[in-house]
Amino acid sequence: MQRRTLSRFDEIIKVFRKYDFDKFLGQTTRNKISPFRSDADNKELLKEDFPERLRLMLQELGTTFIKFGQLLASRPDLVGERISEELSQLHDDNPPVGYEDIKEMIETELGGNIEDLFAEFSKTALATASIAQVHEAKLPTGERVAVKVQKPNVAEIVETDLSIMKFIANESDRFNTSLKHLNLPAVLHEFDKSIHKEMDFDNELMNIRHLNDNFIYNDKIIVPTTYPDYSTEKVLTMEYVDGIKLSEVIAGNDPKYNKILIADRIVRSYFQQLFLDGFFHADPHPGNIFVTEDNAICYIDFGMMGSLDEDFRQDLAELMIYFSDRNIDGLINQLIRMDILNEKTDINILKSDLNDLFAKYYGVELSRFNGIIEDLLFLMQKFDVRLPNEFVLMARGLSMVENTGLRLDPDIDVVALLKPFARKLMVQRYNPLKMASNAKNSFFAFEHVLRALPSLISKTIYKVEEGEVTVNIEVKHISEIANQLSLAIIIAALLIGSSLVMLIDVGPRFYEMPVLGFVGFTISLALGVFTVVRYFIEF
Repeated sequence: MQRRTLSRFDEIIKVFRKYDFDKFLGQTTRNKISPFRSDADNKELLKEDFPERLRLMLQELGTTFIKFGQLLASRPDLVGERISEELSQLHDDNPPVGYEDIKEMIETELGGNIEDLFAEFSKTALATASIAQVHEAKLPTGERVAVKVQKPNVAEIVETDLSIMKFIANESDRFNTSLKHLNLPAVLHEFDKSIHKEMDFDNELMNIRHLNDNFIYNDKIIVPTTYPDYSTEKVLTMEYVDGIKLSEVIAGNDPKYNKILIADRIVRSYFQQLFLDGFFHADPHPGNIFVTEDNAICYIDFGMMGSLDEDFRQDLAELMIYFSDRNIDGLINQLIRMDILNEKTDINILKSDLNDLFAKYYGVELSRFNGIIEDLLFLMQKFDVRLPNEFVLMARGLSMVENTGLRLDPDIDVVALLKPFARKLMVQRYNPLKMASNAKNSFFAFEHVLRALPSLISKTIYKVEEGEVTVNIEVKHISEIANQLSLAIIIAALLIGSSLVMLIDVGPRFYEMPVLGFVGFTISLALGVFTVVRYFIEF
């Protein structure tokens, strides 16, 4: 490690010791991490005040560790309910840096004197956080803008802390069995990507433009205009939007703000982001939403965004419908189809726990998710299920937006607002053109498999002859499996045979198609539909 890194490492160890976490990791006489402590010692530390000590320690360690704690707070599936709730109290309380430092950063990044770059520039920060602060300014062309400037040396501090955190995570994962289930190196890898995206204002500028395009025809959802000529990786210049924070609207009683209308617009706009656009604000708390005098909604702070591909959005819509209908079998089957649950998950116990979860809300109309999503995340942790990061971001964002909507309008029916978006996605999934496109892709994939099959069989036989293959088989419902396999082979044979007849182009014809080929495709279609229908009935 470099001298600066070693000095910071010593600082971190002292803070670890202050909150009794050096024992968790272990240490040598030279204050270097060497986590060889026994599980019994570690369990002794997991007492009632553990979450609070963890929060206080991360808060004292500064920017990078606070950000890491905020990430952990969003992952109750990893750290559990108590730690997640405690870490959600972490906050960026860094004071603003002086104007001269901000001026130097702007002039270095934009390549000019601040007096020439801006007609006006406020020396007082509008807002400040651990990574950046925002100043009001006016461009030479007259537009009022908000200029977000990265604080000096933040990147260097983060890089130093990250290198130390990765070292601690790797050593802990290697030697401390009680921490292995957290997979700290993977969590740090996720955090590394997240914080670098947040520090890259070029990335944030592209996020703003993407979201702006999605709401370009909705004048009640405002996404600030950006100014690329006045923006770099460390400076972001965007439109200044007149308005107040949503948190102030919630706390106040100003009659010009229609809370019911605002709640409806926020919830609908977020469902559009999740289910229709697949690009969503991952941190939509009331401090990151402004409200204008005509009750329009303005999102700010676009460093953390989530993306969902079309297949995932459609699966998610189906999941939400099962969820709102309290359909436990459908919910479990959908989680399996989404590869969230696997063969290691005890489905019977999970079903029992889900019954208990829904019984908790028995007699309550699910017009809102009302904490049930968080309960589901905690349940996934119990079964040691690692949820996809985008799923957790979505669940966290949805929970924030619902909570905001309820604070504005206690009677809002979130589920009723959700269902039209979910159903629209389901209609898109079963659109004939979409299904035809999927069938074409499946046909090409099947054709590629057929091409590769002889080579794969040859290689497999060779490996078997050489004794390189070990097969463990557990056979259940063998006759049922054999019947399904036979039917699949028949359908495949009919498809291939019919395709060959079409290519040969012989025999009597029907609508310019060989009759044998047409009959073969028709039988294949009938058998395929029969198989799919029976599958869903039995499922």
